[in-house]
Amino acid sequence: MCADIETILDRYHWDRTRLLDMLWAVQRQQGFVSDGSVAALSKGLNMSRHDIRETLTFYHFFLDKPSGRYPIYLADTVIARMQGYEAIREALEQACGCRFGSVDETGTFGLYETNCIGLSDQEPAMMVDNVVFTELTPEKVRGIISALKQGQCLEEIVNPGGNDRRTTAYVDALVKSNIRGRGDVFFRAGRDYPALLEKVLDLLPDEVIGEVTLSGIRGRGGAGFPTGTKWRLGRDAEGEEKYVICNADEGEPGAFKDRVLLTRSPADVLLGMIIAAWAIGSRNGILYLRAEYGYIKAYLEQQIQAFRDAGLLGKQILGREFDFDIRIQMGAGAYVCGEETALIESCEGKRGTPRIKPPYPIQHGYLGMPTCINNVETLAAVSRILEEGGEWFRSMGTGESTGTRLLSVSGDCEHPGIYEIEWGISLHDVLEMVGAKEPMAVQVSGPSGECASVAQDGQRTFCYSDLSCNGSLMIFGKGRDLLDITGHFMRFFVTESCGICVPCRAGGVDLHQKIGLIIAGRASSEDLDDIRSWGALMRETSRCGLGATAAEPLLTTLEKFPELYQEKVVQPEGVLLPSFDREAALQGHEQAYRMLVQEEKQ
Repeated sequence: MCADIETILDRYHWDRTRLLDMLWAVQRQQGFVSDGSVAALSKGLNMSRHDIRETLTFYHFFLDKPSGRYPIYLADTVIARMQGYEAIREALEQACGCRFGSVDETGTFGLYETNCIGLSDQEPAMMVDNVVFTELTPEKVRGIISALKQGQCLEEIVNPGGNDRRTTAYVDALVKSNIRGRGDVFFRAGRDYPALLEKVLDLLPDEVIGEVTLSGIRGRGGAGFPTGTKWRLGRDAEGEEKYVICNADEGEPGAFKDRVLLTRSPADVLLGMIIAAWAIGSRNGILYLRAEYGYIKAYLEQQIQAFRDAGLLGKQILGREFDFDIRIQMGAGAYVCGEETALIESCEGKRGTPRIKPPYPIQHGYLGMPTCINNVETLAAVSRILEEGGEWFRSMGTGESTGTRLLSVSGDCEHPGIYEIEWGISLHDVLEMVGAKEPMAVQVSGPSGECASVAQDGQRTFCYSDLSCNGSLMIFGKGRDLLDITGHFMRFFVTESCGICVPCRAGGVDLHQKIGLIIAGRASSEDLDDIRSWGALMRETSRCGLGATAAEPLLTTLEKFPELYQEKVVQPEGVLLPSFDREAALQGHEQAYRMLVQEEKQ
């Protein structure tokens, strides 16, 4: 066995559940994961090579062949396309000397597309290793590639001040936080975390759960399940071990609020995890961090260590009979891992395939044990709830949608960034707040959410019973091509499907083809009927939320902007459907006929 692989196996205690960490370690050493490395890992972990490769090939950022010394991932999002994406793409190809999907002749650069990397407020953006570059221009791209060719390292280019990677200053050198609107819950300075935790540990776990329940807070990740109820179920669940997982796999296009919380208020999130552990009786926590946020890993590890040094994590926290610690689990690029059971599979070193529910993670989760999974924003809010009281939190928002929440705003507006709002505010008021520019449509909660018409929905309010927003708000002004945007969203769901169930695997492809027909002007009214019926089928029969919501871009734009579709619909001529491409079909026939005639002549 290769000595390097054995060292990596030893570092992770030969534990197959840490396979993602091992693959990352191999890739950092070798640039990719070779067949030889797969064989060595297979032998060391007593797993088949097929099982290793199943995990390796599932994730977007694991490489199984040489992909350039600097693999460059350009974020292909609708927001980037609104802000000069094509020019950036062209500049990269010219500067690197290769096309996208290939490596240059020297093996220095590899160019690849990727989906949203959590920087929609500062696109176009690209990722190179664990470094990101934002607000790209063709000139900036040429300067970066030229510097790399001249021997400068990534750190020197992006962090000329030489800031320690474990500091906020380093993160600030790479990205902006863009906190535009503050409220009473998040990003509060001067908090005394030891005193806050002392206050929590003076309460019985049932009292903590009671306070969270009183607050009325619901999960901020999208599903909106009552947090107090989840914790109660976790407390009552039976298991030798219980786990707390923070879901920081923020993969929804247009979302970046969790990124900002983790860089501006990481202690709030860590304290929220500790409170959850005290409430349910857990000793082990995992912060699952998406690969696209790898540049903040060292910073978060330093924050965790600072908590340990202060006695807030580890053995006998603050001198109490309470042990709890947190480790970071890096993802590797898979949107579906935002779904809690797929995330658990990933934490166990497997491909991110969603599990069938029930049982639910709170009963049977990580390693088969009761597992409480909460979103970054939820945990940060909980730390404030235990500081100020559940009644305080409930006094904000509406009766069924209590407190405040964060919005990640991008697109056609003057001030993209993070806004804290109280539930109950209208869409119109939010658009005024962010300086929306002649808004026509707003994609609420990313592609999986609802496309709202500003003309029809301006007075609707943000709450769980109306505009139930998961934190992403993309604004599209008049003149934007909504059909093209919808087609881009549908392609996103096709590329991110785990492929395990037919409704998502096949239905997504079929609906992507339908929007292609519509844009090309070759769709009939029957195609629109198919979209509605197939979309409903996917909602009802898909294995997880990705497939259940994959048709939403089509269904909601078709509902709110039917005229855009009707303008493209054509009537059949004779017995042929408009979608039938007669010229393409005949072209293939003619080519085959010519080849046959040529053969006969010979």
